[in-house]
Amino acid sequence: MTDDYEHYEAVVVGAGPGGAAAAAKLADAGVETLVLERGVEAGSKNVSGGLIYAERSAPYTVDEIFPDFREAAAERPVTEYYLHNVSGRKVKTFDLTSLHEHDTEWCDAVLRRPMDSWLADRVHERTRETGGGLLTDVRVNGLLREDGKVVGVTCDEIEPITADFVVAADGVNSELARDAGLMDWEDPSEWFQGVKAVAEMPAEVIAERFDVREDEGVAHLFSGSLFDDVRGGGFLYTNAESLSIGTVFHLDSLVEERAEPHELLDNLLTHPLLARWLGDDYRELEYSAKLVPDSKKVAHPAPHRDRLVLVGDAGGQMQAQGPIIKGMNHAVTAGALAAEAFAEAKLRGRPETAGARYEEKLHDTGLMDKLRPRRYRAASALGERDAVTDTLDTVLRSPVGRLGLRAARGRLERLYSSPFMAMTVPDTRTPYVTLPTVIAEELGEEITDENEVEPPSLADRIGDLTYDTDVGNPHIRVLDNSWAASGAAVTACPVSALDFGGGCYREETIETNGSEERVVSLDTQPCVECGTCAVVADTEWEHPRGGKGVEFKQG
Repeated sequence: MTDDYEHYEAVVVGAGPGGAAAAAKLADAGVETLVLERGVEAGSKNVSGGLIYAERSAPYTVDEIFPDFREAAAERPVTEYYLHNVSGRKVKTFDLTSLHEHDTEWCDAVLRRPMDSWLADRVHERTRETGGGLLTDVRVNGLLREDGKVVGVTCDEIEPITADFVVAADGVNSELARDAGLMDWEDPSEWFQGVKAVAEMPAEVIAERFDVREDEGVAHLFSGSLFDDVRGGGFLYTNAESLSIGTVFHLDSLVEERAEPHELLDNLLTHPLLARWLGDDYRELEYSAKLVPDSKKVAHPAPHRDRLVLVGDAGGQMQAQGPIIKGMNHAVTAGALAAEAFAEAKLRGRPETAGARYEEKLHDTGLMDKLRPRRYRAASALGERDAVTDTLDTVLRSPVGRLGLRAARGRLERLYSSPFMAMTVPDTRTPYVTLPTVIAEELGEEITDENEVEPPSLADRIGDLTYDTDVGNPHIRVLDNSWAASGAAVTACPVSALDFGGGCYREETIETNGSEERVVSLDTQPCVECGTCAVVADTEWEHPRGGKGVEFKQG
């Protein structure tokens, strides 16, 4: 049956950094490679914070695979890195540049739409030389199997395709990873949710307000009390002529606190500390959101099955450990290693061993230990127990704890700058909320500036996005519309909110036989395709068809 389908040596699903690296290296090895991208253009479905790193210890970096990357596709080099501990108007700032520069050759701020589209042009040129190419507007919806084994992919828009090697680089919501049984969406504690605004700012204004040159940029992180006790924090990165400002929170904490993502972002945008940078001329270009895998818990140690391998977010390869947030560079490394594994397996006449070789390379190069550090696993076994967290928080808030922090003030910045500590920090409210709040209260300075930023309403943010709604083909279905089963989506969805009638998920009260029931209803038109509801609600979720749904212009 599968003999009737078009065949390629390799099919890469997704044209983000991981897919681009895999496709380019496959083509360089002479492998006939087809790349399938569901967006109208590479990057139109992608969102990141985003900083992309080149690590000295990594076997591959994006600029090695794609010469001229930094000059043509990146926004601005990041040369300074700060963490702001916040409690009310009090702020204590730590310079974490040394941590940021650990194992770092360079780091650039990027926007995904321009970056990914530039990468895609290079990939298309290189893959065409071996008889392949890149197709957009094609959604790969599942795996093609023969005798129970993966032999290719199925698509909405074109006939199934067979391949000797399938690279799933289709992002955090990977339908291929789930189809293969390698990833699932069962546990909110395994995921983060990122929400971001891109704000317009001319280069000369960035230079003045951030005290940087054209070839310099700054990264600011924020933690403490300004996020309503939700575990996580905020960020601000300088682009060439804009700012990326956002928040990243543990999804289980977001659900537990019934916090609304857009309001948490607004808490950051309107804090007095940001007045010095945002001024009174804030203009938002785009609002976006995505899920982020917590690699410490979900990075698959053996991300392959039959002819399929997982790369980047699809395999949970997103490093988020304290102030260290790295994903795109690991996706690039993983994509290149996957290509290398297939090329070697093919050369030896055993292409079926590519997945196992890829797994070995992830471990041998040290990438897997970065994603799932042993130090974290040891610390979390004790540190993530409620009794331990409660005790630590009580001590920190006590007079004795506060006295200890004041006594250690000269060492705190060094501790925060320690790579060892960053790889060890547990996922509890202590490091994300309690400790930074108490640090700010005891050591911080009062911010006297007045912030005059008025963020757009949620309705305006949704209205400013570009959509091509797939009328009659909803990509989300509510399986249980009761509040108990799906109500968390009303608050956790970044384009929904309580008492807001314009988002994806809405609460309703219906009367049945004289009794009232609280339920949710769904409208997929405003969806930003983050996948949050797939984790927190009883839903059936898939990507829209190729080219349909939201189209990000910044990313």
